[in-house]
Amino acid sequence: MAAVAILRVDGGTALRGVLPTLGAKNAALPLLAASLLTAEGETELLAVPRLTDVDVMVEILRTLGAQVAVEPWVNGQQRLCVRAAEPLDTTVPPHLMARMRSSVFLLGPLLARVGRARIAYPGGCDIGSRPIDLHLRGLARMGARIEERDGEIEASAPGGLAGAYIRLDLPSVGATENLMMAAALARGETVIEGAAREPEVVDLARMLNAAGAVVTGAGERVVRVRGVNALGGVRHRVIPDRIEAGTILLAGAATGGEVRVEGPVAPSLEAFIAVLRESGAEVEADADGVEVRGPAEGRAHPVDVRTAPHPGFPTDLQPVLMAYLARAHGTSVVQETIFENRFGHASALVRMGARVRVVGRTAVVDGVERLRGVPVAAGDLRAAGALVVAALGAEGSTDVAGLGHLERGYQDLDARLTALGAKVRRVEGEAARPPTAVPEPAVQAS
Repeated sequence: MAAVAILRVDGGTALRGVLPTLGAKNAALPLLAASLLTAEGETELLAVPRLTDVDVMVEILRTLGAQVAVEPWVNGQQRLCVRAAEPLDTTVPPHLMARMRSSVFLLGPLLARVGRARIAYPGGCDIGSRPIDLHLRGLARMGARIEERDGEIEASAPGGLAGAYIRLDLPSVGATENLMMAAALARGETVIEGAAREPEVVDLARMLNAAGAVVTGAGERVVRVRGVNALGGVRHRVIPDRIEAGTILLAGAATGGEVRVEGPVAPSLEAFIAVLRESGAEVEADADGVEVRGPAEGRAHPVDVRTAPHPGFPTDLQPVLMAYLARAHGTSVVQETIFENRFGHASALVRMGARVRVVGRTAVVDGVERLRGVPVAAGDLRAAGALVVAALGAEGSTDVAGLGHLERGYQDLDARLTALGAKVRRVEGEAARPPTAVPEPAVQAS
């Protein structure tokens, strides 16, 4: 049995210092999937973060027959080199699909490259319904035959994929990226209307174009992909992780500290930076990084926030922002428009002394003067980041369990925070207090 592990966080220390940005998880995973499109040459990815989700994707690529070399790179990150010559298997093992939702990204590249793909329904964080219908309908428009049975999806395109007009009902990042990859080797032109505009979509388009694809409009509502016969190897650096950067900045603000993240993340965080400034934090943003000086004692002005697709406020930072607002001078309202079940962190915040009322997709946060350190557990990736930020601004010691979630999306978060002066350490074995020692309070309002 694996040892129990928690992060023990002693709150009350204002964070100060400078950290470099790290490569984006949400960009690296589709880039790795796209490496399957290159039959010749080598795909070299730089600034790939060391995360369990990346480990799973590498294992999947190797299972499918690709050769993947993993080497250390700067700031503890990785350099990954992928060779995906023939033959490739077309079945993604169910036990790997269950560990990571982003494994659905293999569907488009396998169909485009091999003409067949078989996957189980993907796993990942339980933050609400994230149907892959948009992926499947789009691929069907391109000529794929989709069969669903016994929890598996089998897709085939024996005659190859063909360009098509595809209109997305929602600006799904995953569907946009999957369809872009499939279209790169399809016959003719594919038009994706209602496409997601996130920076990670733009990064994937850059990589595909460097490999020989013809993708235009990435970052806009309409993306066009003209299919080519083959793609070649490419060297590509993953963009900085705007969500990790935002979490570090919120940690600085929540402790009344002064923190700077270095890297070109400001353009992708404009809505987030606007909310930080409205909350009373001082923010300086330029082409080289973002610096925040938190309000006195980390206590923000209340704000009203509504998540939205890019360029709106990112849903992945909503839980972390709520941890910051838990000690605000007044009442904040947080509306979640992307996922219907993304307030799972609220109960743990209430356990720490926060006052949160949840009605449907809206959370009302009545700021309190102080949070207290108690054992808590994270139920998903971004909730884990939120609880660490809350613990940094709390009184006393907080044990944060659920590190398996944290390590899916945050590389060495304890060490990075320690470099800013935080008192954070990993504890394993019997010394890790179980969070079930304190009952969960209710936060749902009728």
